[in-house]
Amino acid sequence: MSSTYRLKATDLNDQFLQSLKTLYGDREIEIVVCETDETEYLLRSSENRRRLLEAIDDVEHNRNIVIPDQKQFQ
Repeated sequence: MSSTYRLKATDLNDQFLQSLKTLYGDREIEIVVCETDETEYLLRSSENRRRLLEAIDDVEHNRNIVIPDQKQFQ
């Protein structure tokens, strides 16, 4: 059995550990921790990749820049 959990380190608590113990019982498990990169995740989709790279190019060439009315944030 394989399970993947994606959560913030601050969300790790006794309840999470207890749920692992309940799910896997006395079986040996392996826990691998890796930091996720949301940009990498977003670039997996070819459509997302195209849109993100296009947006970067727009910013670099000062195109299609939208500046909201700052009064609404005061």
